[in-house]
Amino acid sequence: MTPDGTTTQSTAQRSALVVGASGITGSALVERLTQDGWEVSALSRRAGTRNGVRGIAADLRDPEGLRSALADERPTHVFFTAWQRQATEAENIAVNSAMVRDLLAALDHAPLAHVALVTGLKHYLGPFEAYAAGEMPDTPFHEEEPRLDTPNFYYAQEDELFAAAERQGFTWSVHRSHTVIGHAVGNAMNMGLTLAVQATLAKELDLDFVFPGSEAQWNGLTDMTDAGLLAEHMVWAATSPEGADEPFNIVNGDVFRWRWMWPRLAAHLGVDPARVVGFSEEARPLEQQMAPYEAAWAGIAERHGLVEPDITRVASWWHTDADLGRAMEVVTDMGKSRDAGFTGYRRTEQAFADLFARYRADRLIP
Repeated sequence: MTPDGTTTQSTAQRSALVVGASGITGSALVERLTQDGWEVSALSRRAGTRNGVRGIAADLRDPEGLRSALADERPTHVFFTAWQRQATEAENIAVNSAMVRDLLAALDHAPLAHVALVTGLKHYLGPFEAYAAGEMPDTPFHEEEPRLDTPNFYYAQEDELFAAAERQGFTWSVHRSHTVIGHAVGNAMNMGLTLAVQATLAKELDLDFVFPGSEAQWNGLTDMTDAGLLAEHMVWAATSPEGADEPFNIVNGDVFRWRWMWPRLAAHLGVDPARVVGFSEEARPLEQQMAPYEAAWAGIAERHGLVEPDITRVASWWHTDADLGRAMEVVTDMGKSRDAGFTGYRRTEQAFADLFARYRADRLIP
C-alpha cells in the first residue's frame, strides 16, 4: 500500500469506465481520473472522444445494445453515476435497478476490481413519493441506519450491485451524497446552475431574489456535496482497502444555515442586497415563482451571448424546490470516511463561488 493509503496497483494498470459521464458527478470524475493519469472511457447516450477520454455511446435501458457497446471493453473500475427519473417509485425501481444490473452483466468478461455507485440521502429520507414524510433516523445520518420500510430505488440499485459483486468477484462502494453542486448542462438535479439562473432573471427583470424553501431549511443546519469532492471520494474508495465493500456518506464537511448562505450566494451572483428576500410565512417554490419569467431567458441569452437559450437545460426548479422545501434539517455524519482515512474537505460557500465563476467563463450565465 502506498503512503496515501491506496493500493499498489499502478495507475497505468487501471482503466475506468464512467457511466453517466455527461452529468455533474460523471463530469467531475472524468476530470479527476484523467488528471490522475487513468485510462478513461466515458459512457453516455451521446458520446464523443475528447481530451484523451474515449467516448462510448450506449443506452442504459437497452441491454443488447449495452452488451454490444461494451463487448471489447475491459475496465478494472466502474464508476456508476447515472439514473433516470420516472413517474412513480415503482417505475424508478424497475428502470434504475435494471440499468445497474444490465451494465454490470454486460461487463461479465471484464477484469473488474471495483464498482462505485452514487446514491444519495434519499436512502435516509425516503423516495420522492414519500420524501421526508415518514419516520426517519435522527440527524446526523449515519451509514449503519437500517433501511426505511419504504420501496426505494437506491435500495434496489444497491441490491443489484451486491449480487453482481458476489457473482463477478469485484469489491464495491456506495456513495451517499447530499445535494451535489458541480458543472453540467441539461442535468435533472442541478441546484448550482438553477440558483444562478434565478439570480440572472432577478437582475435582468428587476425581481427579488427570493428564497424558495421552508422555514426548517432557512433556519436549520444543513450541508452539501461538491462534485469534485465526491469524485475524490469515489476514487479513494475504489483504490483503498478501507473503501472496499462499504457504504459511505459524502458531504463537504462544513455545515451552514440557508439564512446565512442565501445573502452570500446573492453577493457572489451580483444581486442587489436590497432585493434579497428570505423565508417569510411560507415556502415560495421556484416552479411557481419563476414560471411567469421563463420566456424571458432566450432574450437574455441572446443579449449576453450565452450558449444555452433553453431554460429547461439550465434550471431544474423542481429539484431545488424539493431540497429546499424539506420540513426538517438535514445533516450528514462523515465519521466513517474519516476513520477509514478519507480527509477531503470543501467549504461550501467557496464551492458555490468557484462554480459560478466557471459558469460565467463558459457563458452559461452573464
